[in-house]
Formats: sequence, C-alpha cells, structure tokens
Amino acid sequence: MGMYKYVQQLWKKPKANLNELYRERLLIWRRQPSTIRIEKPTRIDRARNLGYKAKQGYVMVRERVIRGGHKRPMLKGGRRPKRYTQRLNLRKSYGLIAEERVQKTYKNLVVLNSYWVAQDGQNYWFEVICVDPNHPVIKSDPKMAWTGKKANQSRVFHGKTSAGKKSRGMAKKGKGYEKARPSRRAHDRKQ
Repeated sequence: MGMYKYVQQLWKKPKANLNELYRERLLIWRRQPSTIRIEKPTRIDRARNLGYKAKQGYVMVRERVIRGGHKRPMLKGGRRPKRYTQRLNLRKSYGLIAEERVQKTYKNLVVLNSYWVAQDGQNYWFEVICVDPNHPVIKSDPKMAWTGKKANQSRVFHGKTSAGKKSRGMAKKGKGYEKARPSRRAHDRKQ
C-alpha cells in the first residue's frame, strides 16, 4: 500500500485513531475566524483525490459552518398562512454552504471542491480547494485552463462542484433518479 492509503485508513475513524491530535486541533480551530486561508491541506489524501496539487495557483481555505436548522427571513408585515413556520429546509448540504461562503469571500478564485475535516456539537469544518484562474502556472496547465472561462467563475452557485451535484441529485443516474435530470424544477415544469 502507498502512503495515501494509510492516511485514508486513519481518517476513516479520526476520533479513535487521531484522538489527541483531533482534540488539540478543535481547540485551536474554535478560536480562529470562520474563514481562514491555510498553507497545506489537513487531509492530503482527500485533497489529492479532489484535484489539489502542491504548486502555485492552488489555495486552501478552511471554513467553519454552524450546525443546526435554518430559519426563514422574518416577514415584517402582512398575514401569514396557518402552516407558516420559521424552519426552512434548504436542500443544501453543509459542504455546499461552506463552498458558497468561501466563493463570496475570495471572489477572484474558482472553487474546485471541498471535503470534511472535523465536527463537534456546534460546528462543521470543511477545507475548500480553490484555484487562481489568472495565475500563469494555472493558465499554462492544459488540465486547469478551463477555470479561466467566465462561465466557471460562479460554478459553486450553479451546483457544479461535487457537493452541489449531490444536493441536486446528480450523484447517481439510472433507476430511481428519473426525476433528477435535467433538474428537479425542470421535471416539475414538464409535468
């Protein structure tokens, strides 16, 4: 087995395998701001799987997302229906919310992907892989040159990352996913 395979096995049960290190990290991360740029990925195996390369133009950002339900924006006036509640079902994963927040903070970067790093009773932490599309190293790389196109600048908000595809129901195809394509809304419009 290669090195990444061993690292992957450790991260399957981080609380058991990395217990003290995991606790120490959480103590530090709780005090840090919710969006913070980091030097290297914490989970090198996962980052490499999702497209990270240790070269110029790649940026790693750690994002903290508060756990729990979402609330509707408060309406100031007018009558409300009987079933109107404060709870809001977003149909979004915490990972997608983390990616969107990073994209709003770093507008000049393009979000590639993200992965889970840690969680406690109150928060989730995700690390988001970003690319600078205007960097000469990225422009000259034929595999990453597509990030420079205008259409890919807002790929997070169109659900083009892996977290976005999962929340749109695009993770699988075939039997059971007939209503997912081209989108849930488009399918409902056809009916």
